[in-house]
Amino acid sequence: MRELDSQLNQLTQDAIGAAIEVHRLLGPGFLEAVYEEALCIEFTMRGIPFERQTAVNVTYKGYPVGAGKIDLLVKEQLVIELKTVEILAPIHSAQVISYLKATGLQLGLLINFNVVLLKQGIKRIILS
Repeated sequence: MRELDSQLNQLTQDAIGAAIEVHRLLGPGFLEAVYEEALCIEFTMRGIPFERQTAVNVTYKGYPVGAGKIDLLVKEQLVIELKTVEILAPIHSAQVISYLKATGLQLGLLINFNVVLLKQGIKRIILS
């Protein structure tokens, strides 16, 4: 279990490093789709396995009621939701928590590229 935790932490650090590189080169001010495309390129260049716009089935009391889409799913372990907003709102964190519940995963990153320093726009969300 401890090894899985260290692997997930390393994966998270790798994903954050890639996001920092994208933000360093592009800066704030673009649409979310621009950062998503650039981050996919950076993940590919770094050999970080990911899926883009991954469908998540939503159920209610065991019945399918629809689907959502995760911006990026890294190595089938880490949910990444991208934003380009002035200020992250509680609903943004709630969205990541909903994705974690729907997938059964434990860790997500909420990344807002519309900040001067990216570290101010990264929120790590753990489903407990």
